[in-house]
Amino acid sequence: MPDYRRDLLRDQYDMTWALFEYHLERLQPEDFLWEPAELCWTLRQGPGGVWTPDWADSEPDPVPVPTIAWLTWHIGWWWTVTLDHTLGRTPQERAEIRWPGEERTADWLRGLNLDWVEALSEVDLDSPASFPWQGANGKTNAHTAAWVNSELMKNAAEVGQLRMLRAALKS
Repeated sequence: MPDYRRDLLRDQYDMTWALFEYHLERLQPEDFLWEPAELCWTLRQGPGGVWTPDWADSEPDPVPVPTIAWLTWHIGWWWTVTLDHTLGRTPQERAEIRWPGEERTADWLRGLNLDWVEALSEVDLDSPASFPWQGANGKTNAHTAAWVNSELMKNAAEVGQLRMLRAALKS
């Protein structure tokens, strides 16, 4: 028997991923660390080549404008942790999620995409969600899948807007 919820979530996800892929294909290495404003969150390369994201435990006011590097790390972070929860693995800590750099980021995110598509086809949508609503009554894995769609859609739009703005300012 078909699961219409899964089909609807998957159709929405596929459309969102296609939008994101449109921008991933067009990103240039110099796009990632471009800082579009004075107040900006980015990634900083430390000793040993490890990239560390700017971060605050409580959201600053005003909210800094993120770079594409920061946004792609952020996507990789929340998606990795979501997959860990959804697949019953021990969730990685934020500091453990490493941004792979300008040249490998698109492939990293495409790998997470494939992992998510596989997980979504297998996950029991009616099971209680363990993320991002730990312990919330009534939230299921279907809610998590809808949240992934929304979060990816928002982040894809932000990456795309920054990419297009940088391109427009260069011309």
